[in-house]
Amino acid sequence: YTRQDARALNIVAGAMTMVAFASLAVAALWWLAHRPMFELESIEIGPVPGRALEHVSVPALRASNLNRFAGNFFTVDLDRVRQAFEDAPWVRRAQVRRVWPNRLFVGIEEHRPLAHWGDGRFVNTFGEPFRVNPEEVDDRASLLEFAGPEGTQGMVTRRYAELRTQLQPLDLEPRKLVLSERQAWSAELDNGITLLIGRDDGVPMNDRIARWVAVHPVVAARLNERAEVIDLRYPNGFAVRAPGVLGPDTNDKSERSERGSRDFPRRP
Repeated sequence: YTRQDARALNIVAGAMTMVAFASLAVAALWWLAHRPMFELESIEIGPVPGRALEHVSVPALRASNLNRFAGNFFTVDLDRVRQAFEDAPWVRRAQVRRVWPNRLFVGIEEHRPLAHWGDGRFVNTFGEPFRVNPEEVDDRASLLEFAGPEGTQGMVTRRYAELRTQLQPLDLEPRKLVLSERQAWSAELDNGITLLIGRDDGVPMNDRIARWVAVHPVVAARLNERAEVIDLRYPNGFAVRAPGVLGPDTNDKSERSERGSRDFPRRP
C-alpha cells in the first residue's frame, strides 16, 4: 500500500461522494418539480407587443387549450403548446413563456389579410397563405388579388411591394398581380390599366417598368387617359392598346414600340 494508492483511493472516494451528492440533488429537484404547487393553473393569452387582437377570441382559445398539455411548470413542452395555438384560425404566430410558479403566457400575432389568393385562401402581409372563414374577413372587397403557382405567395407579395413602389410617381397602385405557370407577370392597376410585364429575362422587369413610368404621363395625355393595356414585353419600348385607336400595319415589334405606337400587337 503506497502513497500513490492512497491518492488514487482518495480521488475515487471524492468522485463517489460527488456522484452521491449529484444524485441527491437530482432527486431533490425531481421531487420539488413535481409538487402540486407547480401544476399548471392557467394560460394567459394576449397580443404580442404592438399588435391588437381583432379576430381571435381569447376566452375560446384559452378554454380549448387549458387541459390539453401534459406536465407542469417545469415539464410542459413549450413547442407543443406553441404549435397547438398556431393551429387555431387567425393565429399566425404564438410566443410561449413560463410565468412563475404555475402559469403560461401565450403572445398571439394574428394574420393580417393583404390579398385574396386564387384558390380561396388569403395571403397575409408577410406573403404567407392562410385559410379562414371568408365571412370573418373585414372589407373583403378592398383586398388585393394575387394568383400564381402553389408556393409562390411570398414571391408575389414581394413583387407587389416592388411594383407599388415603382408606381408611386404616377400615383397608381396595383390591385391585382398574377404570376403564370410560365413565370410571366401581369398586373391590373387601380385606374383600370392592365400591365403585361412578362418574364424576368432579357431586359430586367424593373427596368421595363421604370421605362414606362418615365413616359406614361406623355402617352396618357396623347390618348386622353384611354389606355387599356400596356405591353412591356418588348426589348426597346412598350406598346399601348386603347379603344378605337389603331396603329400602323406592321409586324416589327421593336420599330413599333420605339415609335410609341398606340396599337397593341399580338404576341405568341
